[in-house]
Amino acid sequence: MTGVAVDFADVTRVYGTVRALDGLTLHLQPGEMVALLGPSGCGKTTALRILAGLDDPTSGRVAVGGNDITDVPPNKRDMGMVFQAYSLFPHLTVLDNVAFGLKIRGKSKAGRTALAADMLDLVGLSAHKQKYASQLSGGQQQRVALARALAIAPRVLLLDEPLSALDAKVRAQLRDEIRRVQLEVGTTTLFVTHDQEEALAVADRVGVMNQGRLEQIAAPADVYAHPATPFVAEFVGLNNKVAAQVAGGRAALQGIGTSLPTASGSIATGAGVALVRPESVRVTADPDGTAGVVSVSFLGAISLVHCIFDDGTRLIAQSPSVHAADLSPGVRVAVGIEQTEVLVVPSLVG
Repeated sequence: MTGVAVDFADVTRVYGTVRALDGLTLHLQPGEMVALLGPSGCGKTTALRILAGLDDPTSGRVAVGGNDITDVPPNKRDMGMVFQAYSLFPHLTVLDNVAFGLKIRGKSKAGRTALAADMLDLVGLSAHKQKYASQLSGGQQQRVALARALAIAPRVLLLDEPLSALDAKVRAQLRDEIRRVQLEVGTTTLFVTHDQEEALAVADRVGVMNQGRLEQIAAPADVYAHPATPFVAEFVGLNNKVAAQVAGGRAALQGIGTSLPTASGSIATGAGVALVRPESVRVTADPDGTAGVVSVSFLGAISLVHCIFDDGTRLIAQSPSVHAADLSPGVRVAVGIEQTEVLVVPSLVG
């Protein structure tokens, strides 16, 4: 398969008084996977449905491969879709489920059987081709749904919260599998999710949406390290909110005794709130330290150490669990913060 470009041009969608999409302009490169990330009601699924032809824009245009498809019926768009619900036919075998779209398109039985078998091999389910959906796990059923969507050689693959019904371990495994398959086949893909870890792990670029608007579109590392707006900074990742005074491009953190360079988009001067990532905070046991440990949250390989300074300022540090093992409530700690840029927003935000 070869990827095609996808373009949303100032697309709006209004339902009564609600602007589900508010001027969405977005370009997907051929073969690129873009994840639209945001809370419920932000417009990400509306964008996907408009691209699929399942909903109509109030204004604006949508193009695929340079051709305007805004008024093209859904069945003429060559889109492959995978939803949260697996939507497999219970009376068909796995192989026949994958071949179903090919049958509708008039492909010969031998041809569709061979292609469906190839798709099942791609997703690692060849050994299950004669089983029925009820005999498969949730993760396996979603792999079948992915194979079925890819079997028709879609110009664009649309993934609408495809992993949200699965448990955490299966979700992580299938997330990586979807990315592997997408890279192998090269299909341009729009992935909709509310799960930031999911979006950051699989996408070439992540678009963060809020109230119908695209607040930032960038590579995952850039979205995380350099959020363009306070909403992006708040929604993507965990942040400490620390009172700060900004002057001369630096933020003096209240109660912590250190200052950090301010990131683009920060307030220029005066009082604000600095959004400090826990992984940039370092704590070490020190009887003369300026803070005390309140609690430690064990998360496997890492732990979150909750600290409080003598003036009441609170801070969360992310630490390897092996280093946090000696930290318990009441232990005094020295706190250091890496000299990385920090976004400072007005005090009334957050």
